[in-house]
Amino acid sequence: MRTDARRHHDPQVRGFASDNYAGAHPEVLAAIALANGGHQVAYGEDDYTGHLQRVMHSHFGPTAEAFPVFNGTGANVVALQALTDRWGAVICAESAHINVDEGGAPERMGGLKLLTVPTPDGKLTPELIDRQAYGWDDEHRAMPQVVSITQNTELGTVYTPDEIRAICDHAHKRGMKVHLDGARIANAAASLDVPMRTFTNTVGVDVLSFGGTKNGALFGEAVVVLNPDAVRAMKHLRKLSMQLASKMRFVSVQLEALLAKDLWLRNARHANAMAQRLAEGVRAIDGVEILYPVQANAVFARLPHAVSERLQKRFRFYFWDETAGDVRWMCAFDTREDDVDAFLQALKEEMAR
Repeated sequence: MRTDARRHHDPQVRGFASDNYAGAHPEVLAAIALANGGHQVAYGEDDYTGHLQRVMHSHFGPTAEAFPVFNGTGANVVALQALTDRWGAVICAESAHINVDEGGAPERMGGLKLLTVPTPDGKLTPELIDRQAYGWDDEHRAMPQVVSITQNTELGTVYTPDEIRAICDHAHKRGMKVHLDGARIANAAASLDVPMRTFTNTVGVDVLSFGGTKNGALFGEAVVVLNPDAVRAMKHLRKLSMQLASKMRFVSVQLEALLAKDLWLRNARHANAMAQRLAEGVRAIDGVEILYPVQANAVFARLPHAVSERLQKRFRFYFWDETAGDVRWMCAFDTREDDVDAFLQALKEEMAR
């Protein structure tokens, strides 16, 4: 029986649950179509993956090497495996994505121990790192070998280049390496108004997970090795972690479409601007508290639980801490001013009930 493809959703509906909810940017879709047709060598030996390496060099320097993968969890697990021994541990913020939102994959699939640290704003500091940076010669304790930070953080805050430099210097002096989870690295660069290299390889980051999906890609991320001496067996770890795409050209061409010109930055600046618009409107509503500085494309707020439940029937978003009444509102590259204004009006109406 023949069935024709049909649209199953209203393309005018947008929520504030996640930048993953957004579709792919039209320029990315056009790039995928451009890469289609004919034969290209599989498993990363194609022309598009080769050109992606040159694009990455323009952003992260001549020693950078990109290993495209399917998703962010895969990027983080592969990167952390490449930086650690079998007995190694990773120091991270308690709120880190690798600790909270990856289903235990770094520990279950990567065989790593995560050593977490509570933070007031999602950001590690040398002093906070030292709460877990000890016991290297203690056979009863997993050995701290990596510090993992997220830029921008899971709480929407952004590290300055100097803050990351201080972390890298401190970690390296203690014999540890530094991994940066860059699921929203474009939003951080747009917020700081600096090139991505300014807070990565220039300040000592060894490896980063580069995010494309939240910034307009259809699927696909990359592990970007900035310090070749810090890792080992990357290509083998990518394969055994089930992150080696056979038709890799379709991952690589998306990242090329984002990075070759300024699409990555345009998308991030727009998402950040929509978050600022949202935050400004929220601040004018009595009874709603913004919890953290709005520095990228996320707004964290606290409001009455019943209001959030009613509002969720009109717009999709998630509780961050349901007990406390904390919620997270995310903006994306395709969030419109009208979307923000409609959400603010709905919030005012529900707060007034």
